[in-house]
Amino acid sequence: MKKRVLPLFSAVLLLALLVLPLGAAAAPENDENITINVYNWGQYISDGTDGYIDVNRAFTEATGIQVNYTTYDTNESMYTKLKTGGATYDVIIPSDYMIARLIDEDMLRPLNFDNIPNYKYIDNAFLNTDYDPDNIYSVPYTWGTVGIIYNTAYVDEADTGSWDLLWNSKYSGKILMFDNCRDAFGIAELSLGYSLNTNDPDELRDAAELLKAQQPLVQSYVMDQIFETMEREEAWIAPYYAGDFLLMYKENDKLGFYFPEEGFNIFIDAMCIPKTSQHPEAAEAYINFLCDPKISAENLEYLGYATPMTEAKQYMDPEMTTSEVVYPTEETLARGESFLVLDREATQLMDELWLDVKTDGGSISTGTIIAIVVIILAIAMVFVTRKVRRKR
Repeated sequence: MKKRVLPLFSAVLLLALLVLPLGAAAAPENDENITINVYNWGQYISDGTDGYIDVNRAFTEATGIQVNYTTYDTNESMYTKLKTGGATYDVIIPSDYMIARLIDEDMLRPLNFDNIPNYKYIDNAFLNTDYDPDNIYSVPYTWGTVGIIYNTAYVDEADTGSWDLLWNSKYSGKILMFDNCRDAFGIAELSLGYSLNTNDPDELRDAAELLKAQQPLVQSYVMDQIFETMEREEAWIAPYYAGDFLLMYKENDKLGFYFPEEGFNIFIDAMCIPKTSQHPEAAEAYINFLCDPKISAENLEYLGYATPMTEAKQYMDPEMTTSEVVYPTEETLARGESFLVLDREATQLMDELWLDVKTDGGSISTGTIIAIVVIILAIAMVFVTRKVRRKR
């Protein structure tokens, strides 16, 4: 479904970037001694695969700034890492509602847009958003939608069209579900006719009960694990981000996609600088680099997500820019709703209910199992060490 650009294009593009200034952004001094820590979603940047540009390498070649790149799988895990001070990052790329939470908790640094001249290419539709109304803390990276991916070889078309497919007992054991509470609760809320942004405790409990009813049918709760599982046909049905469907379709053309009739989430992921950043100017240079229309074009054509810059589309394969999966029609988008930050009580209740959903009936996520195993092994090592010392 996606045509791969020839490696020659990447080479020419990279050479051009090395020769031409990047929007006249001021480069930090002593770039060769700077390393920025970038924290992003898994499989969410072009890394040189299939002849596409290696974005981080190209940035280093163009600026001399090194990139230490690590990933997370949910907004919530990223938030926890920042909140607990487990590491220091210079650039993070959270989703809309999480950006609002980080702003509210004074965890983001205001951006110096003099260092981000390519910001001028961001379309007006992505400015003055609910999560950053004054355009102070964030620069849009991608936008996209959530729908259902299914295997047309095993799933009856008559059963598609609704979120109900995720509760269809006919496909028990072949259904995957989001392994993060906001997306999972959002699906349940839409299925019940509620808003994605409800703070009503009773509605949140109703959503939790619906998720509990689904739990016996779920093969596993996943994030990036969805790629291999769906491509290998180990599972047949999963809710996920539309852009990632294109990557999976390339590996298995029996996969299909649809936007559920009850509605769906529309999201914006944006680049931000945490207050704890050690190199804010270098971080702004990185953000500026990703806002170059040609970089955005090749990066997002590789990812399958939508660009927030119309200017970038001229450099992209028309097959992608006309895809109604990546760029849904206005009629389809009218059924969408964006996440907003919930109040603290609703957030805490959702977290508690999600834990109850995941552990109800003995279902525990792979991450939880690994954590338990690590703890058990650590305890065992303590006992073994003590026993050896006593023998000595």
